[in-house]
Amino acid sequence: MAYVIPSEFVTKMIDAGEAKVFMSTRDTLIRAYMAGAILALAAAFAITINVQTGQPLAGAILFPVGFCLLYLMGFDLLTGVMTLVPLALIDKRPGVTLAGVLRNWGLVFTGNFAGAFTVAVMMAIIFTFGFSQAPDAIGEKIGHIGEGRTVGYAAHGAAGMLTLFIRGVLCNWMVSTGVVAAMMSTSVSGKVIGMWMPIMLFFYMGFEHSIVNMYLFPSGIMLGGQFSIMDYLIWNEIPTVIGNMVGGLAFVGLALYATHGSRATQRAASLKYAPAE
Repeated sequence: MAYVIPSEFVTKMIDAGEAKVFMSTRDTLIRAYMAGAILALAAAFAITINVQTGQPLAGAILFPVGFCLLYLMGFDLLTGVMTLVPLALIDKRPGVTLAGVLRNWGLVFTGNFAGAFTVAVMMAIIFTFGFSQAPDAIGEKIGHIGEGRTVGYAAHGAAGMLTLFIRGVLCNWMVSTGVVAAMMSTSVSGKVIGMWMPIMLFFYMGFEHSIVNMYLFPSGIMLGGQFSIMDYLIWNEIPTVIGNMVGGLAFVGLALYATHGSRATQRAASLKYAPAE
């Protein structure tokens, strides 16, 4: 469980962001699709545990298994690339442009949504026995989650939108901390331990994760939730994506880069410890 010091793992963050900018469209979409699908399965798993045990903490404790698996297999979530990829642009890596960053974000969003939606359809089939009967208890719960986290926010107007946005910010503050925590160790066990804690926190606290929601809300509509696609987009997905971007980039990526990875910090250190002539 060897520990990697901040100046080293911040460099790894920038390197990872640069690699994602130049990744082929094919690989970016495949990795994003698989990440969305695995995280959706983890969300379905956690909700199943919550319903069957009546203990939300149990679901939160076990939900990070999906995040750990997708990270260790090298798949990409929008929440992670929002934090890592801009650092390559800020660090002025050769060939990295704003267009390249936005291209990566767009492809990952598309792949994540496709993967999560695939699982949403599959799980809806399971919860309704092939749409031949009403949803079971787990399916009903998913439908109610979708209602509370769309029209539930809308009922509070601007205050609801602000609450939704802040939950999105806090979510990716934790999720991106999990991404970075995996870079703090060179062993699988160390990576898993580092990722597990912040992911468990975000899920139990009910923060808004754009990719988890790509599963929950389409699934909720299929399972009879009383909200529309526009409710989902306006009163959840779009504000959540923006909040996730702010949380991950501002409170994780830029914060770490500013104090551990900026060229100014490196130059200051080299001058401080340079031998006198």
